[in-house]
Amino acid sequence: MKRKIGGWIIVFGFVLLLSACGEKSQEDVVAELKDNLDEMDGYKAKAEMSMNTGQEQQKFNIDVWHKKDDLYRVALSNNEDEKGNQIILKNKDGVFVLTPALSKSFKFQSEWPDNSSQPYLYQSLVKDIEKDKEAAFEVSDSHYIFKTKTNYQSNNNLPYQEIYFDKKTFQPVQVNVLDKDKNALVEVKFSSFDKKATFKDNDFTMKKNMASGAVAEEEVSGDGVEDTLTVFYPSYMAGSELTEKKEASTEEGERVILTFEGEKNFTLVEEKSKVQTTMMSPNEVKGEIVNLGFAVGAISANTLEWSHNGVDFMLASDELTKQELIQVAQSVQSKEVK
Repeated sequence: MKRKIGGWIIVFGFVLLLSACGEKSQEDVVAELKDNLDEMDGYKAKAEMSMNTGQEQQKFNIDVWHKKDDLYRVALSNNEDEKGNQIILKNKDGVFVLTPALSKSFKFQSEWPDNSSQPYLYQSLVKDIEKDKEAAFEVSDSHYIFKTKTNYQSNNNLPYQEIYFDKKTFQPVQVNVLDKDKNALVEVKFSSFDKKATFKDNDFTMKKNMASGAVAEEEVSGDGVEDTLTVFYPSYMAGSELTEKKEASTEEGERVILTFEGEKNFTLVEEKSKVQTTMMSPNEVKGEIVNLGFAVGAISANTLEWSHNGVDFMLASDELTKQELIQVAQSVQSKEVK
């Protein structure tokens, strides 16, 4: 009898040992992610984002700084349009989108980043996982993988995401944002993540960040010809077609107005970007920040504004939905040099 009891104790102990060495459950991993977030005073992360939402794949680098409780600096850079590099900045004064090379700044009355999914922000990923009670969970040799719903206020074309965390550090490794057919249209690959990052007192100030990429006006003009404007056309026109192209001269330079008519009418205004000669107060924007893949724009009920390749764009329509405004804007890549 004693031998039997001893044998059962050994077997039971072996089972407990196997259990202790087994994989963490979904609940365990979520708890670890939350603990990681609570313990950090801030972090710095670097990632590459690829977007397949337009005519051509767009790639740019992302440099994220976050300091508790509510300080953010997200720098987005594109090797093909260095003068169009932008910074999303959140500090005690508000939410801003900066284009340092043009000395341009916009201030948003916005709840960013809490009002939408942000695939490059650690806390946004954890929040999406917590919020989705039907989130799927998988374990690979080196990753914990969550499949969740997203929360994009202006774009329901990207309803799902796959989030990969390192099994040892619980740090984000990769995020795939998927369309309705589960195709990956956005990919974020993290190359570094420092959860013990330190910051200087002025790291999140407008002054320091606007000075970070300032260049001379003649440098921004690129080809050196002030009145040369590269005109861009959308490949997605929401069932409409170009009916008029009007050219006008302003104090700032040349402007082109493209009118599209059909199922849904809209207007696209383009003019060459100019460097602000003095540090001006930020333009107040009644709208939300939207990431187009190649640029960060400002979207409201019926307009979408952005800058790219040395051109300022404004897309306006009383008939396009916010999602359609984004689709048209993302397709504005075909060009004609005047």
